[in-house]
Amino acid sequence: MSADRPDRNPDRPSNSRIMIWVVVGAIALYFIGSGVWGLLSNGG
Repeated sequence: MSADRPDRNPDRPSNSRIMIWVVVGAIALYFIGSGVWGLLSNGG
């Protein structure tokens, strides 16, 4: 899984950066979803 080539396209983010954004996005979606679910289930 060594996709790091010397002639890598600089416009394309690295796999580690993509994984970081996927994890951060998942955590953010979890907190947003749980907050909305809490507001809806508690009636505001």
